[in-house]
Amino acid sequence: MNVEDTYDLLILGGGPAGYAAGIRAGQLGKKAVVVEMERAGGTCLNWGCIPSKALLKSAEAYQSALHADDFGISCSDVKYDFEKIIARSRKVSDQMGGGIEFLFKKNKVDYIIGKGKIHAPGMVELTDGEHKGSYLKAQKVLIATGCKARTLDSLEIDGERIMTSREALLMKKQPKSIAIMGAGAIGAEFAYFLNSFGTKVTLIEMLPTILPVEDEEVSSNLLKSFKSQGIECLVNTRVEDVKVQENSVSLSLSQGKDDTKLEVESLLLAIGVVPNLDGAVSSKLNLEVDRGYIKVDENYQTSEINLYAAGDIIGPPWLAHVATYRAIQAVNGMFGHSKPVPFDAFPGCTYCQPQVASIGMTEQKAKEDGIAYRVGKFPFAASGKAVASNHSEGFVKLLVGEKYGEILGAHIIGSDATELIAEYGLGMKLEATVEEIHETIHAHPTLSEALAEAAAATHGIAIHI
Repeated sequence: MNVEDTYDLLILGGGPAGYAAGIRAGQLGKKAVVVEMERAGGTCLNWGCIPSKALLKSAEAYQSALHADDFGISCSDVKYDFEKIIARSRKVSDQMGGGIEFLFKKNKVDYIIGKGKIHAPGMVELTDGEHKGSYLKAQKVLIATGCKARTLDSLEIDGERIMTSREALLMKKQPKSIAIMGAGAIGAEFAYFLNSFGTKVTLIEMLPTILPVEDEEVSSNLLKSFKSQGIECLVNTRVEDVKVQENSVSLSLSQGKDDTKLEVESLLLAIGVVPNLDGAVSSKLNLEVDRGYIKVDENYQTSEINLYAAGDIIGPPWLAHVATYRAIQAVNGMFGHSKPVPFDAFPGCTYCQPQVASIGMTEQKAKEDGIAYRVGKFPFAASGKAVASNHSEGFVKLLVGEKYGEILGAHIIGSDATELIAEYGLGMKLEATVEEIHETIHAHPTLSEALAEAAAATHGIAIHI
């Protein structure tokens, strides 16, 4: 490999943005190369979305076995092997990573394991890996280096006492007790997972409720559900100090005027992400950033010509499906296939039990913006399929415009919320009205009937409530 090696597109980062960009470029007949420091799939496939869902599935299977008697099935002496649960999640990631590598070959995309540094638009040095010291030329370069977990300078990540989600996915042993700092999606999912296997979990959030970006009614219901499952949830609570000891971690907590102490075996930091741009761009380049995130125009081009960026590295929302969408739009645009289309609605999902999924506007946002709206709600307790499945917890909540009946936002809390939300997403994309959702025949018995019933409820005509 030498400086004469030239590509139509070079991509730094092989996560949901990077690998999708490479595959799309290959589909367009372009010569593309993806440079990834670890393995194809990036954080999402190797250290986030995929392995965590494998862990959560193990938790659901274990809980189902414990409650088998509810279905008339006797299961005695139900046991689990924590090491096997972790190992299975790694196997799933490895399988999916291999799938991405196959797709690279299928679409004639070159794949290099290593790190790259952009010295000038179209000129990238490989700074680590087998081809360290080599240079690559490219007509266009796409930065898709993503984000990494936010940490605290005062705490050393040792993988046992102090962890981020990455270390938690490799736990060698199950902690007897754990504090999780941050009650967003990552914190909520690990709280559910560990609590399901008997770890004493304390979930700590500085804001008034868990999942603070979600609709307040949904967040409040999940809070109640978590407490009923035995998860201690401390909201409006700040962690003022952390002391790591030989066999435990001590936290000083502030809850308004009250100060308390908490001692646990481990602490998991789930306090957000920071941009991952270290060493990827030469200081000689005049690359505009905002708080470390790369600024791009409507075509995903940076302040440097023919240098693009997509995915988490350009800022929120930090979601794999958004990263993929952005990257494909960027590639389509840069090669003249189609003009990038901005997105205005994207689903957000949390995979604990009950699951939470949403798209569009929350009710509090509609009130703040002075938008006239109607609400339709349908509880899963009134769904025959949900009751038969023993998953009647939760509801569907739909916000629609008062004047035209367009979908402003949808919020679901329930067993299969993350699968159900897609229908409302399609409805918003097609500018469907609430009447069109209601008048679409939904098969019976299905959980999706609740979506139609919630639509009908906006006009007070739902049949089953």
